Amino acid sequence: MHGAPILIVDEVQMRLIELCSEGPRELSEIARLLGRRREDLMRPLEELRTLGLVAVERRQVERLELTAEGARYVASAMPEEKVAMVLRELGSVRVDELPSRAAELGVELGEEEARVGLMHLARAGAVAVRDGVAVATGGEALERALREAKALRESLAAVAGGGSASPEVLETLKRRRLVSARRVVELVVSLTEEGRKALAEGRVSSAKLITVLTPQVILSGEWRRARFKEYDLSVQPPRVYPGRKHPYLEFLEAVREILVSMGFEEMRGPHVELELWNFDALFQAQDHPAREIHDTFFLKNPTAGRAPADLLERVGSVHESGGDTGSRGWGYRWDPSRALRLVLRTQTTAVSARTLYARGDGEYRCFALDRVFRPENLDAKHSMEFYQLEGIIVSKRVTLKHLIGFFHELARELGLGPVKIKPAYFPFTEPSVEGFIKHEKLGWMEVFPGGMFRPEVLRPLGVRESNVAAWGIGIDRIAMAALGIDDIRLLFSQDLDFLRKWNPPLRW
Repeated sequence: MHGAPILIVDEVQMRLIELCSEGPRELSEIARLLGRRREDLMRPLEELRTLGLVAVERRQVERLELTAEGARYVASAMPEEKVAMVLRELGSVRVDELPSRAAELGVELGEEEARVGLMHLARAGAVAVRDGVAVATGGEALERALREAKALRESLAAVAGGGSASPEVLETLKRRRLVSARRVVELVVSLTEEGRKALAEGRVSSAKLITVLTPQVILSGEWRRARFKEYDLSVQPPRVYPGRKHPYLEFLEAVREILVSMGFEEMRGPHVELELWNFDALFQAQDHPAREIHDTFFLKNPTAGRAPADLLERVGSVHESGGDTGSRGWGYRWDPSRALRLVLRTQTTAVSARTLYARGDGEYRCFALDRVFRPENLDAKHSMEFYQLEGIIVSKRVTLKHLIGFFHELARELGLGPVKIKPAYFPFTEPSVEGFIKHEKLGWMEVFPGGMFRPEVLRPLGVRESNVAAWGIGIDRIAMAALGIDDIRLLFSQDLDFLRKWNPPLRW
């Protein structure tokens, strides 16, 4: 051995070396073979790497997982297969009766599955729908559609078993949201040339090492016969991830504390709201585009609620003729039944309207920090469900300059940099402004809309002597700038690896 030193390792490290002598292995596989947790092997592995016996390669790989919908189809059948079973048996069936007729044949088919199955069969030209009746066209088109469905189901089963599928099939499964992919880091361990040489020459020896000096080791005299493991301060210990709040929730709590310190009190309201509070009480006309289905979520069951009759009368009068505000209103026939329809609130301004109706004139400041809902397309700046920061300042002396000053002060407290203000229009405030802040990557973003509530809003709610400055802030966009991210979807991320590494700049 030419005087080369004997390398002493512990029993776990020796077993790890022996496993890697057969070829490179992923750390998760090593942990499984040794019956240990992956994280428990990090320090022994680092020690072996420091000794020059092993090399560690980090690889980013895509790991596939079935969604709940994909797992359901593996256990039964694809929706198009179920619909085809029914149509083959019956020939034709009304679309709205498809689930019930399937149940009569012993086929479990929900409404959503029936819709999905019909859609894919129709795209393949295997089914035609006329006057609400689905008819199988038969022939090669149906057989081809069923072969494709079977191939998809078999690929789902392969993914469930830890396998994969062809790129084309995987793309289809992802598009149909039957499979999700996430990127993970694998650690591949292999012996170095030095490691192989030392192992072949018998220069690697295992021993039971004492790693912790305890009173029992001293009192028993075991320390006299023991070999103590050397402590290497240069070796990085395993990372420990204690519990922590989501950074976005920490930010929202900080915003709450800032507003309370400014003299505001928090107000709350329901997520399911009447159009009355969400739109009508805010002097938004009933034919306004924002009240259509592409901008608002409407409840299917129940569809309507109730409201005080006197409030309905006052709001209707303002919409039709301006009531006693001096305005001419919108000049149309106001429909109280539409005002009672239920929606998922699109703005927390509805909470401000409720608070003004409950408290009336006076001197007070209130804010609401809660979620609102809109049918948006999900992208880096937009989401269907997001937080909004809403507030009102009620006083005989409050003016627009106080509101603009509040925007600047809040931006300063949150470390957002300069604020640009420009005139704006909103149905329920006059005058109105919009405030912009600059994101490092996304550029200028509008985050501070607000203004002075119009008499058409205040009079029906019982506020006759006070001015009201109101604002509805896109707090999610502010959070993106404050937390140093450029994708709104990261605010709601549940990826533990990302959250552990996310250390936002705390400037408040």
